Parts: sequence; structure tokens; C-alpha cells
Amino acid sequence: MSEAAEATRRPPGTPCWSSLMVHGLGTTEAFYTDLFGWEYEPGPEPFGAYVRALLDGREVAGIGEMPPDRHLPVAWTTYFATDDADTTAEIIRSCGGTVAVGPLDASGAGRMAICADPLGAVFGIWQAEEHVGTRLSGVHGTPVWAELLTQDTSAVAKFYEHVFGHEAEHRTAPAPAPAPPPADFDYVTLLLGGRPVAAVHGVGRSLPHDRGPHWMTYFQVDDADAAAARVHRLGGRVVQPPREALTGRVATVTDPEGALLALVELRPGNHR
Repeated sequence: MSEAAEATRRPPGTPCWSSLMVHGLGTTEAFYTDLFGWEYEPGPEPFGAYVRALLDGREVAGIGEMPPDRHLPVAWTTYFATDDADTTAEIIRSCGGTVAVGPLDASGAGRMAICADPLGAVFGIWQAEEHVGTRLSGVHGTPVWAELLTQDTSAVAKFYEHVFGHEAEHRTAPAPAPAPPPADFDYVTLLLGGRPVAAVHGVGRSLPHDRGPHWMTYFQVDDADAAAARVHRLGGRVVQPPREALTGRVATVTDPEGALLALVELRPGNHR
């Protein structure tokens, strides 16, 4: 591992990268440029066309193009850092998860695998080499939070505890909320060394049947209402209009190919 990667790599179990696989790379690039101001540079291409999105010259996310014969769901994938992708993959299998792709080397950038937890939510693992993951945070267009939406938290939170060493903290709310949460609010914050790094939200029957359990990437925006309106103008869809939530003002949207993401305008002092 290079000295630069060693100095900036994330602790194992920390979300470190968000990546999207689509059918039309050019049109998707244009959408996120208009929404977030992203620019692009070529990334490693061991599996096809891939670009890294940049803000101020620093990497924030990745977008790849599926081969024409692949018809996989278009979705953002959350990657968790690991020091040893092969060992983590074995732990995932032993804990009831699956490893669908890899572990594979990505042209010297790192070693990766695509996995799923026991209820089917897809995520990635990333062993950093030259590419350490997202290098910028705290500004419009950067990933700020990762949250798993699933049926309930009881069993699946233990899976992430065992695989990544997370501490699961059951809370009535992960941050000051504008109103008390309902009595059946099912939310677990995943911590490393006492610091929140991700969350598991049990939504019961409210989980969309067409998506199943899935990890949601939250992108920070300066103005959630303006960003949601822009998504609509750019050909995306507003799934849930901007609303006051636990961390700030949040909108759930899709890009033109249907990839789901959340836009969050954080409250002052709430930087995750």
C-alpha cells in the first residue's frame, strides 16, 4: 500500500466509497454534473467503462457502465473499508451473507467484492491500495451518510456487528428531531470507536416491494427543496418530497435511470 493510501484510508467498517452502475454513462454523468457540479476523470476499467466523480479535484464517488448484455438493477452501492477483502469475504459467508463478485483486484487501485447481507441488501467491501475512497466531505454533492432500509433491525444489525466490528446502538432518534419519533421507531446506529458511521432503519411493511432491503446513500446539498426541484427538471423523479427528518431536511429521489438516493440539507452543527 502506498504511503498516501496508508495515511488517509478509513478504519475497517467505515463507509468509504459510493459507486453507481448504469446503462448510459454519458447521460448519467450529465445529470450529476447539473445536480452536484461533478467533474470526471477515468477510473480503473477492469470490468468496463468507469469514471470517478470529482469536486475541487478530489474524488467523491464513482459511476460505471454495465455491459450491454447485463440487465442488473441500477442502484448506488455503499462500500465498507477493510484491511483484508479476502478475510472479510469469508466472514460475510460464515455469517449468512453472500459474496456475488470477487474478491478481485481493481488495476492497483484496491481489492473489492460485491456482497449481500442475509436479507439481501447489497454492499461492497474495499481494500484500499492507490485509491482510498471519498476524499472530500461537508460540501454540496458529497456523500454524508449511509443507511440500510430493511424489514427490521434485530437480526441484520448483528450481521454487521460480526462482520465489521460495529457497535449497535438502539436509539429513539439518531439526532435531535423536530417531533418525537413514533413508539415503534426501529433504528440502530452503527458505531466504530464510539463514532456513528452508518445506520440500520427497520421500516417493516413500508419497505418497497420492488426494491427490497437496500443501502441508501445520502448526499449533502445546500438546499433540499431546490435540489429536489432540480432533479425533477433534469429528468429524475422525486419519490418523497423534502421533509423535516432526524438529521435535517431530506428528499428521496431517483436519477433518470432509476437509482435511488437521498438529498439532505443538514441542520447547523449536524455534520454526522
